[in-house]
Amino acid sequence: MYNEEEVLPALVSRLRPVLAGLGVEHEVVAVDDGSTDRTAELLAAFRLGWPQLRVIGLRRNSGHQAALTAGLDRAVGAYVVSIDADLQDPPEKIPDMLELARAESLDIVYGIRADRASDTGFKRWTAGLYYRLVRRLAGPSVPAQAGDFRLLSRAAVDALKALPDQQRVYRLLVPWLGFPSGQVTYERAPRPAGQSKYPLGRMIRLAVDSVTGFSAAPLRIATWLGGFAFLVCLGLMVYTLSAHAFQHTVPGWTSLFIGVLFIGAVQLVCVGLLGEYVGRIYTAVQNRPTYFIGHDTAAGGQDTAVGAGTGAGDGTGTGTGNGNGNGTGAGASVPSPAGPPTGSEDAAARVAQGLRQGS
Repeated sequence: MYNEEEVLPALVSRLRPVLAGLGVEHEVVAVDDGSTDRTAELLAAFRLGWPQLRVIGLRRNSGHQAALTAGLDRAVGAYVVSIDADLQDPPEKIPDMLELARAESLDIVYGIRADRASDTGFKRWTAGLYYRLVRRLAGPSVPAQAGDFRLLSRAAVDALKALPDQQRVYRLLVPWLGFPSGQVTYERAPRPAGQSKYPLGRMIRLAVDSVTGFSAAPLRIATWLGGFAFLVCLGLMVYTLSAHAFQHTVPGWTSLFIGVLFIGAVQLVCVGLLGEYVGRIYTAVQNRPTYFIGHDTAAGGQDTAVGAGTGAGDGTGTGTGNGNGNGTGAGASVPSPAGPPTGSEDAAARVAQGLRQGS
């Protein structure tokens, strides 16, 4: 989650009763993706009355997919659910996901947005265009209208952790695994508080990473553009030779100017496409960690360089984060009691209220 102090109280009030009602051991892992507001203080306040809450703070804002990676690396539950903190994806669907996974022995259960009426028309149009594009490039296994709200089994999480990808797009990586999967549909709700931190530029970057990370089609487009430009040049050559043969030669600066511009534009497009792939190769060769852990409450608050959590457990995990901002989380089970909200949670809520009023 990134700068989500306004929506955190609503998130806790809805998420905790849902998990308590599952009747299984669980842990909530909240990944703070370098928030600059009082998100960290609010999380610390809620931990006073919620022992199942675990907070992982990243040293800097690492980005949505990197924060999700941090949560998945630290999760140790038999099932892990990732969910955004903005509450546009309903936590009340988590029991349905778990029930479906257990009943049909599924490793993946996607949350599918059956109704996006709460989004703007532009958002719905761009989202539809994105899913049509990635399904055409990556294959029909990519579910349409599926974000980062999903349930993963331990086998699926371990498979994701074993992948060497640096710039991860889990919306495509998870279907690519080929594990048995199912779907739970829901109506996408508007944000109850706060503002989206996922502007148009980030959406474009996600689309570029999706395309260049899962397909060589842009390079083939460059090849076809080059072939088309070559045919145009042949046509112009035939035209100029014919004009010369029939002595219909004219100064021709217009055709020359247009031809030079066309060839130059094709070359620049091809160089740009090559640059995207060369940049990914450069990032892979650097092999830099995608995130750095600043603190983890499960580790006694000690700083850690990179999250690489392993292990196994029984129960259900859940994560919190902000799919409209930068960061998400993943959860894991621990041997801690899963009871209903207590009076200590009310105290934590009062502390959180005081923090918000102080701001």
